[in-house]
Amino acid sequence: MPIRRRDVLKLAGAAALSGSLPHLARGVDNASLYDLPHFGNARILHLTDTHAQLTPVFFREPGVNIGIGEMLGQPPHLVGRAFLERFGISEDSAEAYAFTSLAFEKSAQRFGKLGGFAHLKTLIDRLRSEIGPERALLLDGGDLWQGTGLANSLQGADMVEAANLLGVEAMTGHWEFTYGEEALRKNLKAFKGEFLAQNVFLTEEAAFNDATAFDPASRRVFKPALIKELGDYRVGVIGQAFPYVPIAHPRRFTPDWTFGIHDEELQKLVSGLRENDKVDVVVLLSHNGMDVDLKLAGRVSGIDVILGGHTHDAVPQPIVVKNPSGVTLVSNAGSNGKFLGVLDLEIAKGKVKEVRYRLLPVYSELLKADPAMQALIERLHLAHSKSWDDKIATADRLLYRRGNFSGPMDLLICDALRSELDAEIALSPGFRWGTTALAGQQLTMEDLLAETAISYAETYVQSMTGSQIKDVLEDVCDNLFNADPYYQQGGDMVRLGGLSYACAPKETVGRRISELTLDSGRPLETGKSYKVAGWASVNARAGLPVWDILARHLRAGKSITSRGLVALRGVDGNPGIAE
Repeated sequence: MPIRRRDVLKLAGAAALSGSLPHLARGVDNASLYDLPHFGNARILHLTDTHAQLTPVFFREPGVNIGIGEMLGQPPHLVGRAFLERFGISEDSAEAYAFTSLAFEKSAQRFGKLGGFAHLKTLIDRLRSEIGPERALLLDGGDLWQGTGLANSLQGADMVEAANLLGVEAMTGHWEFTYGEEALRKNLKAFKGEFLAQNVFLTEEAAFNDATAFDPASRRVFKPALIKELGDYRVGVIGQAFPYVPIAHPRRFTPDWTFGIHDEELQKLVSGLRENDKVDVVVLLSHNGMDVDLKLAGRVSGIDVILGGHTHDAVPQPIVVKNPSGVTLVSNAGSNGKFLGVLDLEIAKGKVKEVRYRLLPVYSELLKADPAMQALIERLHLAHSKSWDDKIATADRLLYRRGNFSGPMDLLICDALRSELDAEIALSPGFRWGTTALAGQQLTMEDLLAETAISYAETYVQSMTGSQIKDVLEDVCDNLFNADPYYQQGGDMVRLGGLSYACAPKETVGRRISELTLDSGRPLETGKSYKVAGWASVNARAGLPVWDILARHLRAGKSITSRGLVALRGVDGNPGIAE
């Protein structure tokens, strides 16, 4: 049976972080940081959206993450000081550095890089051993295989090795699908865990042609769920892949499959696990994005906890959502290997009695690298990516990507597209993955690939009218700020070079974008055609990969000239804006 309404307040308090992290000093082993009080009889560990970052990284959290409608002022749409106040975190602390963009450069020098699979393995092994391996479960929420040049060149095979060594027991997917079915299935054959996706089905034509499926009768392509015995209790884990793969990425990668949220099918699975399989706990391993998960949690009954991903929201406490049969806790565990979610459960027959949840920052300087994982990482690097170590340029400022509207790294990419392809305007996707480079840091090809490495990175140049450009901006903006989370796909606003604009997120579609102005100061004319450069098109392209364009631009010593967003309208005082 699910968590009941009467437990809401109890669980809300139990889910809180127990105080802030102790002060960190660089180079000091503060092992007590990860000494969690013993609680419960089962432990679930959760990673998501690591984007193939095998080594520790700098990653600046967003300074702009605006919530609209019911999500105004609610997690995950809190940034900066509003975030710290909501979660009781001190401003000048290691937690503030991990979870916000405040004083990022200063704090990066003080606290160092986060993540890294060798450090994650040390932490995961420790947390498993504390409760006993037979009572612990490690889950990955997807976007594991993509995000670096190494992963792109090996189509994710390197990350399968790393996941196996880490001990991942189940995962779901998103960018994994962009390598195509053949590479996906090859990797899954090598993966020692289970790939779960209840919401991926064969098309009617593919089913007619007897395409491969986990369950031909239902047309489900992949196993939807597993049951894991943790001690004396049965835990059901359902996988929810990214619902919009054929929309967000080229259809050619998944021509035989359909995706979607499929909450009615999900409800049937949950009910079957509880009524027929007699599980004691139901967990949804989701790649929906947090806003979608919050809505879904109110519509589907019987899920105890949603372990979420996709939107890269690092939320220290799960959100309690009421539904007809009780409540569901909704979490999201950040990105790039910066965090590890720890869900401790006190389970009784048929129900969860109590919960403790912590989202632990993975400070690489406080965790010794696991020797076996470190050896694997070094072997992969020497064999496949050492040639990318040479310096290309030096960062002349902090280069980051994450934020609703723009970031210096994306402006740099846009300027490279305009300059190298002789275009007036450049468009670059609002991806949320990509690491951060500090001012003065040497940039190598490996760094550039960490911002651009996808399986359809070809550049293009085409003619577009001012009206068409505005339509693109309005469409992407509606994806980001639609009041119905089921119409949100989870990325950020398309980035622009050579063109600035104003945005009113609270307006309706077609009325959000205004003041479109070329860098020359002239307004964008709706009926005039412009030469536009871009990359990552859903249509097949034949241009150079964007990382080569960016490297050429940087070797020429060029810097950032584009401005991107000029002004936000109608969102004064929004706690999703810190800058």
